[in-house]
Amino acid sequence: MKNILPAVVVLCRMVKIEHSVFALPFAYLGAFVAAGGWPGWQPFALLTIAMVAVRSFAMACNRLVDLPYDRENPRTKGRPLVTGEITPAQTRLFLLATALVFVAACAGLNRLCLLLAPVALALSVLYSYTKRFTWLCHFVLGLVIGLAPSAGWIAVQPSYSMPPALWSLGVLFWVAGFDLLYACQDVEFDRRMGLHSLPAALGIPVTLAVSTFSHVTAALFFLLAGWGAFLAWPYFAAWGLCTVLLLWEHTLVKADDLSRLTLAFFTLNGVIAMVLFAGALWSLLQA
Repeated sequence: MKNILPAVVVLCRMVKIEHSVFALPFAYLGAFVAAGGWPGWQPFALLTIAMVAVRSFAMACNRLVDLPYDRENPRTKGRPLVTGEITPAQTRLFLLATALVFVAACAGLNRLCLLLAPVALALSVLYSYTKRFTWLCHFVLGLVIGLAPSAGWIAVQPSYSMPPALWSLGVLFWVAGFDLLYACQDVEFDRRMGLHSLPAALGIPVTLAVSTFSHVTAALFFLLAGWGAFLAWPYFAAWGLCTVLLLWEHTLVKADDLSRLTLAFFTLNGVIAMVLFAGALWSLLQA
């Protein structure tokens, strides 16, 4: 037990468990809107377990696949797999455990969730390899995390409709937009290693423009999703605040100044996810 607990702590640090704040609020948004309010303790708990498990699976897979590159990148040399705090064998066991937990949680939700579970796992693995062959890797990451609103929806209502699709498209462009910003700090490394990121392919100024376009597109999809779901004014108030935050985010990062990237990448985007969910929840309470 003494050896297991430290390993679990390091594994959680490796997969950055705190970054669940990006996808989880959108999964809850989908679930609450599909249910028209509180979805019940069982769906809520199983959805939470499934989301944390699949995100941990995806991150651990990415860390394992990128290990040869992380060893060479000065920015990533402190990661647990690189330092040896966690071994590749332990990471593979973690991958197996999180995949099994995810599938079990999906089975507890409904048959459709169970049938789609392998698709979510396959997409999570695919993303880890996309940087080897396409600069669209940022949008593949957006696609993977963009499953969150749809996952929350079908966890409660095993059918599909336009609102979760629009929220998923919004999350796709939202995530791609801030991942493009994050990728700017590795532009020289990616070029040297032959990795395909948009900053490496087209340069930082073009990347910043594409990121801005992606976030404008995301805001439009979030707006259309709220209309499609017939949400009340609190959602649109939250949407307005999130749109302002997204625009502000792009004033923080310049082609010649990436010093405020942490604020733009983690803090603001975590707030955006929670504010939009809070707006949807308040809107449902108005009904």
